[in-house]
Amino acid sequence: MATNTEGVQKPSVLVSACLLGDPVRYDGQTKGMSASLVNQLANIAKVIPICPEMAGDLPVPRSAAEIIHGDGRDVWRALAMVQTADKQDVTSAFKAGAEKALALAKANQCQFALLMARSPSCGNVQIYDGSFQSQLREGMGVTTALLTQHGITVFNPSQIEELFEQLADTE
Repeated sequence: MATNTEGVQKPSVLVSACLLGDPVRYDGQTKGMSASLVNQLANIAKVIPICPEMAGDLPVPRSAAEIIHGDGRDVWRALAMVQTADKQDVTSAFKAGAEKALALAKANQCQFALLMARSPSCGNVQIYDGSFQSQLREGMGVTTALLTQHGITVFNPSQIEELFEQLADTE
């Protein structure tokens, strides 16, 4: 936890780097949140940026990837894999990045994470279905599955008000 100017401990939140404006997505783009939301979050929490895919040594740009035959929980049970549209297996890179994200979250005592929706790494409610046809299905990404298994609550940008409420409850 970080200490704010009043000497009060601020909770730490693991945040997808693309949401903070870093061009780290597979297509080299960002999905940055508004500056006001980023500032609001930074005022009440220590923001810990991570891109699990880059942490897993994947380049930017990189081929789009989706989870085949399941979701992130199934990847950890070796029942599913992460694959690019051209059939390259990138499961090990996604798992390595998730493990680095978990280590970073633990090192910073994060109870919460704010991660990119629908991502094969970071999605927490829905992910793309593995058909590479922009079809969604219920499920979570590889990093989210690992974080939640270790007690870290994951939110996506559409749930940011819920995150703010949870952070307020930790004060």
